[in-house]
Amino acid sequence: MCLISFIFLLGLSFILLVFSIYFILYNLTYFIEWELLSMNSGSIVMTFLFDWMSLIFMSFVLFISSLVIFYSSEYMAGDFNMNRFIILVLMFVLSMMFLIISPNLISILLGWDGLGLVSYCLVIYYQNVKSYNAGMLTALSNRIGDVALLLSIAWMLNFGSWNYVFYLDCMKNDFSMEMVGGLVVLAAMTKSAQIPFSSWLPAAMAAPTPVSALVHSSTLVTAGVYLLIRFNVLLNSFVGTLLLLFASLTMFMSGLGANLEFDLKKIIALSTLSQLGLMMGILGLGFMKLAFFHLLTHALFKALLFMCAGSIIHLMGDSQDIRVMGGLTSQMPLTSSCFNVANMALCGMPFLAGFYSSDLILEMCLLSYLNLFSGILFFFSTGLTVCYSVRLSYYLMISTFDFSPLHPLNDSGWIMLRGMLGLLIMTILGGSMLSWLIFPVPYMICLSSSLKYLTLMVCLMGGWLGYLINQVKLIYHIQSIKFYGTSFFMGSMWFMPLLSTYSLNTYPLNWGYFSSKSFDYGWSEYFGGQGIYLSSSGLSLFNQYIQNQNLKIYLMGFMLWIIMLSIMFI
Repeated sequence: MCLISFIFLLGLSFILLVFSIYFILYNLTYFIEWELLSMNSGSIVMTFLFDWMSLIFMSFVLFISSLVIFYSSEYMAGDFNMNRFIILVLMFVLSMMFLIISPNLISILLGWDGLGLVSYCLVIYYQNVKSYNAGMLTALSNRIGDVALLLSIAWMLNFGSWNYVFYLDCMKNDFSMEMVGGLVVLAAMTKSAQIPFSSWLPAAMAAPTPVSALVHSSTLVTAGVYLLIRFNVLLNSFVGTLLLLFASLTMFMSGLGANLEFDLKKIIALSTLSQLGLMMGILGLGFMKLAFFHLLTHALFKALLFMCAGSIIHLMGDSQDIRVMGGLTSQMPLTSSCFNVANMALCGMPFLAGFYSSDLILEMCLLSYLNLFSGILFFFSTGLTVCYSVRLSYYLMISTFDFSPLHPLNDSGWIMLRGMLGLLIMTILGGSMLSWLIFPVPYMICLSSSLKYLTLMVCLMGGWLGYLINQVKLIYHIQSIKFYGTSFFMGSMWFMPLLSTYSLNTYPLNWGYFSSKSFDYGWSEYFGGQGIYLSSSGLSLFNQYIQNQNLKIYLMGFMLWIIMLSIMFI
């Protein structure tokens, strides 16, 4: 089943890529309506929107998912339910397809909820308590976005149709469409894990690594960004500024967390969060094409990063702690090469995929009306990205090997390596190819030499800081008892997991225990069931004692009766 799915998805991906190039060349957009049911004057119509954006995004999603499925055939070889896993991944991809080609809010909700449901099934795939907790956190966080979409569907009843594409231009200054825009932004922030909904994304690392490669590159987390790209007309000055603030704070928070994290998969997950913040930030500034460009290039190297991480974890006896890794260049040369190329693309190394989009985004930020606070956060977060990338490469490739000496390491099997090499080629060539396709006329960016070199200097400073942290063991000093509070605050995503999990569990449970103790077992028990039972028991015993034919009680009762009669008749 793996091979059939791989061939089908890869073939469909190449066909869609050819169509997307054709649509770009001739500037075509096809809006297709399929009538499912017609009753009297009403009809149920399924609508599809095919333009260069939806086609090229579908092509990339199918390309990455095909290689992920091919990679999974060896990675998940020990799984007894392999076919079930592949079917879940295919359902996940199908839900994403529905989301991409839907210009209708109802059919968008179909894909949106499909992503949420299947992601829950995939996060709890390894059946243990940690996976169940992570799955529930993922599902409930995404339900907020689902409710926002349902409210926007209800609000669209003010218009004649749920096909939002008809109303974007003519209603962009209307209050009703601003309301729809605000609800869509809320939905996108939950799905793309922006502050304050960020804690579910690192928790979703409980899923198998091939799923993480798919989720964090081109499907679940990018659904929110894609939806905002479609609704970009509605991002007016207020909503755009708010989105920019939350996005830049998300970038900064995830960059700090990744520098203090030791779990390999969580570091890469936090880097995804940082890149999502970058996409959301540039969307808030109004550059829709740039956000889409970075979304595609990021998908390539992030999927490769997760595949390499999965290969390393697989061969380290399922250990994810980077402190026990090291010296992998001599033991896993091909995997290490792929990992380093993906890491350099993430840093914005010139002429790799990430360079073309992230460098362009930062230069456009300098050119646009960006306030000082957001500008500092953008560039500082870029430096932190290079910092944790260098730190990760140092721990995995340069430092000494601290794992069991009896555990032999070598490169993964050829199936996993072929999957990684396919993405490696796209990571090297994809950025330039996409920049030629999406921007046939290059942006004219006129900056002073100091601002032009600012991005490069920030990256170099971040890399130097990452190297310094590893060399002088500064990280151990920061995480000592002396700075434990600060380290815990920055490393725990600013207490966000505590707020979204422990606060939702601990306080209601404590209140439930208190109310149960005070009311159910306390006053209500004393005056309720237990109190009535004790009173009835006492009265019953007293009644039984009276009716026990005791002569004294009989005579006393007779005397009382005589006295009462006397009083009544006197």
